Amino acid sequence: MNWAAIVSLGAILVLGAAMLVSPGPLLTIICAAALIGAVLAAVHHAEVVAHRIGEPFGTLVLAVAVTIIEAALILTMMLAGGEKSAALARDAIYAAVMIICTGVIGLCLLVGALRHYEQSFRAEGVGPALAALTTLGVVVLVLPDFTTSAPAPLYARSQLIFIACASLALWAVFIFFQTVDHRDYFLPVDGRENTHATPPTIGASWMAFAFLLVSLIAVVGLAKKLSPQIEAAIDWMGAPQAALGVAIAILVLLPETVAAVRAALANRLQTSMNLALGSALASIGLTVPVVVVASLVLRLPLALGLDPKDIVLLSLALLAGTITLATGRTNLMQGAVHLVLFAAFLFLTLVP
Repeated sequence: MNWAAIVSLGAILVLGAAMLVSPGPLLTIICAAALIGAVLAAVHHAEVVAHRIGEPFGTLVLAVAVTIIEAALILTMMLAGGEKSAALARDAIYAAVMIICTGVIGLCLLVGALRHYEQSFRAEGVGPALAALTTLGVVVLVLPDFTTSAPAPLYARSQLIFIACASLALWAVFIFFQTVDHRDYFLPVDGRENTHATPPTIGASWMAFAFLLVSLIAVVGLAKKLSPQIEAAIDWMGAPQAALGVAIAILVLLPETVAAVRAALANRLQTSMNLALGSALASIGLTVPVVVVASLVLRLPLALGLDPKDIVLLSLALLAGTITLATGRTNLMQGAVHLVLFAAFLFLTLVP
């Protein structure tokens, strides 16, 4: 059993202990350490699986697994919070898209440029992904402020059903486009699907996949256990409630972020792009149908429309991505642009 498997099991044990023991400063520190360890272990397990099945399926495994558990975490907190959590799903989805499109992509471009000067990826795959992400972002997060069947920022019942079906359908079409119809658009520029040594055995790959799920469950469970401390810190800073959605998104996206940055450092920017944009699309395409169904069945309030400030930031992030990723070659300046947008997003979330 390697270190990652041991860390995954240890994180689950810490999560179990945290559910039985009253919270305290020492337990909080242990949970935080276990959370970091679970993130690193999840990245290791995902890379083993990705090494075995190749691109773009490997990055898809981590993106979908994290998004499904992210949706479960949002749904759990919506059920616990009631009317106070009406905007939680919107804040978490918006934060996930902004963190990926500005922070994750920006960090990958920057560290990749610092180590390799310039890097390449397939623009023919990134273009359709950005088009789908822009469409989903506007339909889900912007249009509720302009429709008239329900007061902003709400959608009417029939509109919620439509955007849930549209989100899931567009995500499914993109997955078919990525993995079947135009799979070559998402392979490394040099044409090699694997730049590592001998792939792991089938047994080792299935074991890594199982421990990946264990690690992701530990990440989300520990993040939820730490959420009271996070909320207390947000209240102490006097930050708005939207900061909670940002904190949730950051914690849940840690495994994908670490994996994407490591790929960029290894001069595998195509893997970074697959993981980042695939995660952003899954964050909307999978999460929205889940929270819409829960909202309709359980009669939970669901506010999706963004504030004007957030609409501007989302539009700017998508526009900047369309420009910087259009050529298929990246450099340090492009990474700096994305990271400045990420800093603006974080700062204006705390100081709206």
